[in-house]
Parts: sequence; structure tokens; C-alpha cells
Amino acid sequence: MKKSILLLFFLLGTTVAFSQKNYKEVKDISYYSESTNNQTDYQKKQCLLDIYYPENKENVPVIVWFHGGGLTGGKKEIPQDLKDKGYCIVGVGYRLSPKVKAATCIDDATAAVAWVFNNIDRYNGDSSEIFISGHSAGGYLALMTVMDKERLKQYNIDANSVAGLVPFSGHTITHFTIRAERGIPGEQPVVDEWAPLYYVRSDAPPTLLITGDRELEMLGRYEENAYFYRMMKVAGQKDITQYEMQGYGHNMTHPAFPLLLNFVKEKTSL
Repeated sequence: MKKSILLLFFLLGTTVAFSQKNYKEVKDISYYSESTNNQTDYQKKQCLLDIYYPENKENVPVIVWFHGGGLTGGKKEIPQDLKDKGYCIVGVGYRLSPKVKAATCIDDATAAVAWVFNNIDRYNGDSSEIFISGHSAGGYLALMTVMDKERLKQYNIDANSVAGLVPFSGHTITHFTIRAERGIPGEQPVVDEWAPLYYVRSDAPPTLLITGDRELEMLGRYEENAYFYRMMKVAGQKDITQYEMQGYGHNMTHPAFPLLLNFVKEKTSL
């Protein structure tokens, strides 16, 4: 009996080791070119990304993940729930307020997405199947990089070439940190050029909006996503869905990751 148990543990350990060997993680890749003018030490420290990818399979779908933290905190991450699923995962770091204006976070996010489009094939990723996602502030950055088409256009990339957009509890109105910089309280909604809602359009990539329970979410986050959903439908967008994670508050990432993975699977198997 003991030998059987030991053999079982050995086989399990071998399986785990084999699984880990089939994936590789590279860290701290700068997504701004060395030729970018006037880079500060802070920019060089923050504007980095990590990549987790399968070594033995090419042209796999890519998930770009932006961390949360209100545009004032947090750090780049590759969520454990996204690992070992056959995808290339990119965790992005970006500069934070108050060291920079919060709008600079969007510039960094856009530069990171552009880098992924231009370089992810070197890490077995498929640039035609890039999905943009993130939680809270990260969901807001995901939305802004894609919805405002002019941002990626400056890198000669069509935002509509993004395969899918999946924000977790992201602002669709102007981010509260950008409002705070103007002295506007968090309870006062604003929709301007810093709001994904400002850019609703029929030709946006397939979109999955996920929030926590409307009674447990932060500052009406469910309702602003519901309004974004409705206005996108009014604008003519047919491929958009909203999920409300009932019973979960703002930190609803763990139960939401399967929805992201199913979305990627569905869109890449069409």
C-alpha cells in the first residue's frame, strides 16, 4: 500500500514537473523602445511586462492582463487562474498616480498593447488573437486602449484587430482618480474623453463585461457597465455581453476567470 502511495506521489510530481517545463515565464521586458526620448528612471522601472507562455505550441491566443489598484497602486501580475491553460499571458506594469497624471496610465497601457501586437510571435503568441482584460483600474485601461481607436492608431494598429475585450469591474465613466485630480468627488459621474462611454461604437471588438453584484460593487460599477452595455447595443454592437457575479463584491476576479477563459475559447474556435 505504501509503495502504491509513493508511486502515486511520484507520478503526480512527474506530471506537475512536466507541466511546468512546458511553460516558460520571462520577466521585466520593457515595452517602450530604448530610443523613446526622455525616459525617466520611474518609467523604466514601471513600464515593464511579464510573459507566461507554452514552449511547445505556436500561435496560441494571447491574454493581456492589466492589474487593478485605482491607478494609484498595484503591480504587474500574471493571475494563477490563467496559467497552464494553453494561452500566452502578458502581465503589464504601468506608471501610477500621483507620480504621474492618471491619464499617463492609459498611454502606458496603449504602448504595452502595441508592443504585444508587434512582438508576441517571439513568445509563441498569435497577434491575430489578442484579448485585452484586467480588473478594476485594469479593466478601465483595457477599455480605454481599445475603445478610443486613436490611441492604437498612433502605433499603426487598428483597435478593431483586437480579438476581444473583457474588463472586470472596470470604469466605463471617467476614472475616479482622473476626477479626483480635478477636485471632482467619486460620487459625481463624468463622461468625457477619458471615459470608455464616450467612444461607444458598433464596430468595437467582441466584448464581455463582468462586474460584481450591483448591491456589493463599488460606487455603482455594475450600473455604469450596464449603461455602457445598453449604449453599445443602441450604437449597433451585436457581440457584447454583461455578467453580474451575484454574491460577489468588487474583488470578484477568482470566480470570473472561467468566464474570461470560456470567452477566449469560444472566440478562437469559431
